[in-house]
Amino acid sequence: MAFPGSYSFNYYRGDTFEFVIRPKTTNGSAFNLTGFSATFTVATTRGPTGIQTVGTAVVNNSTNIITCTITPAVGRTFNLENYVYDVQISNGVQIYTLLTGSISVLNDITGAV
Repeated sequence: MAFPGSYSFNYYRGDTFEFVIRPKTTNGSAFNLTGFSATFTVATTRGPTGIQTVGTAVVNNSTNIITCTITPAVGRTFNLENYVYDVQISNGVQIYTLLTGSISVLNDITGAV
């Protein structure tokens, strides 16, 4: 497995933001997500001392895709600063960090929060 990947992005505070993860095995085939749940965590810093917010991470077992979402309600709680995040999957025995990166939170122009 080639985990974790890295993806950094800008987020406009108060918007809906979605991205999908399609985990692969080392031979390039889809990683079987049956029995796994996912967690999408955003924090002010890495480690246990950062203030953490949980986004939404939904596992689709039939397609082996994870959809991660920052909803407007969660996004409005962010300050205009940089955050870090990761997406992990677990089946109760195994835990894998699939993706990590940074989020730059910006004010929207239309309807700024």
